[in-house]
Amino acid sequence: MQFHHHGYVSGDPRVKPAAGVGINRPAGFPDEVDVLIVGTGPAGMLAAAQLSQFPNVTTRIIERREGRLPIGQADGIQARSVETFQAFGFAERIIAEAYRITEMAFWKPDPANHSRIVRSARAVDDEMGISEFPHLIVNQARVLDYFAEFMANSPTRMAPDYGYEFRGLEVTGHGEYPVTVTLAHASGANEGEERVVRAKYVIGADGARSKVRDAIGCHLAGDAANHAWGVMDVLAVTDFPDIRTKCAIQGEKGSILLIPREGGFLFRMYVDLGEVDPNNKGAVRATTIEQIIHKANEILHPYTLDVRNVAWHSVYEVGHRLTDRFDDVLPDQRGTRTPRVFITGDACHTHSAKAGQGMNVSMQDGFNIAWKLGHVLEGRSPESLLSTYSEERQVVAKNLIDFDKEWSTMMAKKPEEFEHPSDLEDFYVSTAEFPAGFMTQYTPSLIVGSPDHQDLAAGFPVGKRFKSAPVVRVGDTNPIHLGHHATADGRWRIYVFADPALPGTGSATDKLARWLAEAAESPLAATPSDADPDAWFDVKVVYQQPHTELDINAVPAVFKPQVGPFKLTDYEKVYGTDPKADIFELRGLDRGGVVVVVRPDQYVANVLPLTATTELAQFFGPLLKSRPAGQPLTV
Repeated sequence: MQFHHHGYVSGDPRVKPAAGVGINRPAGFPDEVDVLIVGTGPAGMLAAAQLSQFPNVTTRIIERREGRLPIGQADGIQARSVETFQAFGFAERIIAEAYRITEMAFWKPDPANHSRIVRSARAVDDEMGISEFPHLIVNQARVLDYFAEFMANSPTRMAPDYGYEFRGLEVTGHGEYPVTVTLAHASGANEGEERVVRAKYVIGADGARSKVRDAIGCHLAGDAANHAWGVMDVLAVTDFPDIRTKCAIQGEKGSILLIPREGGFLFRMYVDLGEVDPNNKGAVRATTIEQIIHKANEILHPYTLDVRNVAWHSVYEVGHRLTDRFDDVLPDQRGTRTPRVFITGDACHTHSAKAGQGMNVSMQDGFNIAWKLGHVLEGRSPESLLSTYSEERQVVAKNLIDFDKEWSTMMAKKPEEFEHPSDLEDFYVSTAEFPAGFMTQYTPSLIVGSPDHQDLAAGFPVGKRFKSAPVVRVGDTNPIHLGHHATADGRWRIYVFADPALPGTGSATDKLARWLAEAAESPLAATPSDADPDAWFDVKVVYQQPHTELDINAVPAVFKPQVGPFKLTDYEKVYGTDPKADIFELRGLDRGGVVVVVRPDQYVANVLPLTATTELAQFFGPLLKSRPAGQPLTV
């Protein structure tokens, strides 16, 4: 964390100085906003948190409820999400309070007596080491709390506007605020009273029954599996030995997915209620908590479950549905106009809860669209950037639904229906990278380059998330994870992995640094002259030598920008290799040097040789809305 560069800070450095629209932020709801977000679920809150970092963008997020969510239905936090939390500054705190999954136990009928269950296998949760971050269980409400705190501490001083219900919208296409939105007070003295707000853009994060989705003519299409599950968060006394371990339990009477919860006592059970009569679905929906508990005891035999307290319970049917588009542009309008309304999360994709994907994929929806809106609204990028949202996220949602169909079908099977006894645990282990959130790979587009030079950085696949690795910071000799310093500040990252020469010797790295700092076609030249030189692009260098062999004074100035009102030197962008874990070896980086470009949402956008300045300029050219005459960058 960096601070004091604007003067001494006596207090919590996470609280940023108010700026832009955060200065004297009005308490009342404005008549005009840049972005209106409908719904304070994970997708909406992450989008709001990201947009809170753009001081000159007026963003408001509304919620029908009168206040914060007290208890959420989602609880599984995959490693990719924890990486994202790191960017928003609360990974360490949420890890400390969460339940950490390290193993999953599999229980099946005892071959000697099928009425009893026995443990048949254990699987390490991340035996391949796909992330340095853990797989967590923590209530959705706490995730939302952390995003709310981040927003409140941001330059824009954002906070949810509770007690507003979305009624409808119309995209007029006219004027500076072309979306007319009708809201109504959901409670209080003015309950039912409507008001009209005009917006430049709207994000619908209002769940599976999304009114925003309906307003733009999108429909969820798909099917239901006609299989029901009872889910309950409970405090109980039991002799089941793995009650504090994640378990897939397949008994003669049905199946249970057991998820221990944070705090050491609470746990969740997804209890198999069997096939649903398509002609009388109301019967299964009327299943009581007592019936769910009774069914759980039948499946757990010979163990017993004495439930002492129920925090929450519900009954749901497995369904897999997806919208045909994630924005308001109809197929025949593609290429003729850019979108104004976007939908995220459950508003555009629904599936079972047992793969722990709903909250995780939804948050990546919000991350994807929010930085793009921030760049367009601040004048960094053209509106064409917004068309990439639906193109990228719809494919991800389709892959998720295909995976979840297979996983939920397997969870519902009876043990005797598997071809091999270990099929369920084998599937869990072999597909671990997908639910962890690391199989997403965006294809070449406006913001993803072609993988022509992928061989120079095999461990950073173009289109996939930037996988962090250890390095040592030269200035203060601290060992750190390189990716952990990529905060959710809306900036592009340009990582320069140097050639073997030392800095200041006229190497290829030195020449690239000079081009970045001085060339008119350099992407850094687009940075406003009144902003810090790293305001739009965070440029870092990793040398092949250990930090003890590097002279910080010989490092090119573009890697040591002068920032803040006092033009202080930032020494935290220069790294050497960690002798215990060489990043060049870990990530298959070419020793001749390579440039890795990473998007604001942490996905690798391009891999280029150190000498490919023309290609680097061509990549960023369409992404920069306006460029100055080309005066040299002051570093």
